[in-house]
Order: sequence, then structure tokens, then C-alpha cells
Amino acid sequence: MRMILLGCLLLSVAAYAEPPELLLLNKYTSDQSIEGWLVSEKLDGVRAWWNGHELTSRQGNRFAAPAWFTEDFPAFELDGELWMGRGRFAQTLSIVSRDQPHEGWQAIGYHVFEVPNAPGGLLQRLNRLREFLADKSIPQIHIVSQTPVSGHTALMERLRTVETLGGEGLVLRNPDTDYETGRGPNALKVKSFDDADGRVIGHNPGKGRFAGLVGSLQVELEDGRQIAIGSGLSEAERRDPPPVGSIVTFKHHGYTRTGLPRFATFLRVRRLTGLEPVRE
Repeated sequence: MRMILLGCLLLSVAAYAEPPELLLLNKYTSDQSIEGWLVSEKLDGVRAWWNGHELTSRQGNRFAAPAWFTEDFPAFELDGELWMGRGRFAQTLSIVSRDQPHEGWQAIGYHVFEVPNAPGGLLQRLNRLREFLADKSIPQIHIVSQTPVSGHTALMERLRTVETLGGEGLVLRNPDTDYETGRGPNALKVKSFDDADGRVIGHNPGKGRFAGLVGSLQVELEDGRQIAIGSGLSEAERRDPPPVGSIVTFKHHGYTRTGLPRFATFLRVRRLTGLEPVRE
């Protein structure tokens, strides 16, 4: 799998733009007041910003989307996820990260959760796109559904439903605030576990039944410290592990006294090139 990804996930160096300033998510805690806030499913896709004339990633890489995919997009900004459905992150990434347009984009939808820099609260901003789509059919654009939530109990019920269906989690938004960028108190992610990204800096040899395979990944965290992650690796991933320099996502259950992730478990390769974390 890794060799397939290596062959198709490298974005062209020339296809680079200035990284956009976008909304980022903080973590929800149960003591926060959320009555009347809006909740949506957190789509495990590839973040994409439409700047009015091209699609780029959070890191400033231009997606090689076919001309037909974006030719009818609006002249104003959009923020969303390139997504194929639950549990299909690897397939999505393998399609949208190629450096040439191709027919695989026919399976991709652009799921919009924000209209950056439009006036008003979240629903008013999304209505700008809804009004635009009322006059023009663009089947690849979808507006992410936003539903009011009454409080923590209802939120946890919604989270259990989404996770049972294979979803990643939820996003909470304060509907009454103007558009913001960066991390703030008005946009929160809701998950039943913690997750984080790190950069693979080495492969540790396996022992016992994993002799001759990779026993764990040596991963550098955002603060420069390192952990070894072996749990969650399949036999195929131990034979052909994520390469040094790739970004991997792992889940964990809180932190140790020294602030390191506790019981880290490998989830997926998030990106094969680049050094900066990409998750929200």
C-alpha cells in the first residue's frame, strides 16, 4: 500500500501557493456551554480551500483538480473537505494528491462547511453558497449539514451514532460569531479519543513474532520529543512501513505525567511528505 501511495501522493513542488489562514478547531470539554450551537459530522477527508479561482491545501499546495471539477465554482471563497465517504480517507488522498488531473476525481465531493470572509453568522455565510447553488447545479459541491444541539447529553448521543456508523467525530460551531481564523473558543472538535500527528524519523526492529519486521515507528512529536508506536500496525504495514519523513496519525488516551501521549496506537498515514502536522 505504501509503495502505491508513494507513486501517487506527491504533489508537484511547482504547484505551491501561500498557505491560507483558515479556521482551526479546539477540543471540546464537557464543562463548556454549547446550548444553541450547531453540530456537524467531522469528515475525515482532505481539507481544501477554494480561493475563488483554485483549490489549495492548508499547506498551500495546489490540487490538480480537473477543469470540469471547478469550472462552475463561485468567485468567492469556500472552505471544506474533499471526501468520498466514511472510512475512505486513503482512497481520497490517493486521488487528490496526484500531480495531474485524472478521472478519479469523479468519485470526489467537495463538502463545504464555511464561506470565509462572508458577513454574518455561520448560517448566513453558508446561505451565500446556498443561494449561488440555487441558480446553478454543481453536483460535486455539498453543503455540510448544521444541526442545533441542546447540550452535552444530546451531543454525546449524536457522537455515539456517528461513531457507530464509522464516522470520525463531530464539529461544534457557535452560530453567532463572525468569521474567524486560527484556533479560538467558537469552533470545537468532539471525539471519544484523543489523536495527534507526528513525523516518522525511524523504524525500530521487531522481536519475537515480529522478528524481521518493523516492531514500532519512531515518531517525533510537534514539541520535538519522540515516542515509539507499535500498537495498531498491521502485518503489511510492518513489512512495508510508512517511510521516514511521513506524517502519521495516532490515537491515545490522555497524557503521562511528563506530557507524552499515553497508550499511543497507530491509525493511518496522514501525509507522505512535509514536516508540519496537518490535523485540526
